[in-house]
Amino acid sequence: MSRVSDKIKETRLKKGLTQKQLAKKLGVAESFINEVESGRKIINESLMNRISKVLGKDINDIGVSFEEEVSSEPKRQVSINKDNKVKDVWDNAFSSIIKDVPVYNYNLDRIIDKKQLPIVGNKVEGIHQDKVLFLKIEEEDMSGFRINKGDIAFGYIHHEMENNCIFLIEHNNKRSVRQLKRLDGDKILLINNGISLRTEAVRLKDIKIIAKLLKVEITL
Repeated sequence: MSRVSDKIKETRLKKGLTQKQLAKKLGVAESFINEVESGRKIINESLMNRISKVLGKDINDIGVSFEEEVSSEPKRQVSINKDNKVKDVWDNAFSSIIKDVPVYNYNLDRIIDKKQLPIVGNKVEGIHQDKVLFLKIEEEDMSGFRINKGDIAFGYIHHEMENNCIFLIEHNNKRSVRQLKRLDGDKILLINNGISLRTEAVRLKDIKIIAKLLKVEITL
């Protein structure tokens, strides 16, 4: 365990905070705090200042300890691998505050691209970070809803019916984006709006709801 991690743990305990409470105040995962305090992760100066502010500990005090650690590192560690080590430190630090959200095709079996979004309280855009995704629109049959082929829609894995919402669904072994409207009994209306508005009444059990779409990035 390093002097910085010792200092953080000691100050946290004096403040009467659990790792979970400190993680929540910082907007990071509890596991991240655990790894920092155990010395398995090195924090950057920006995050160190945030921790100091939350704990009410003098920034310079922790900063001095951090600098002492760096200066006490053996000379042999300053080598050709320095850039890789610095990159790993930054990657580890950002992994708890930035999410690489994949852009999928309709079958969700191919990642087309990735987009970075901030993680706040273990959530992305208010959704649990493990559920979020982007979907590349593959057809023009929802253009009446301003959802065009090539646009990128943001959403999340969701399997429950919600009235008048737009979903990625599977029906008759084909995946598509549709607005769903609840009818009587167990029937729902599949709505698409390309050149003209079209509807199809089906039983809820006959479709598979895969993901709920929340917003679209328009391609100019």
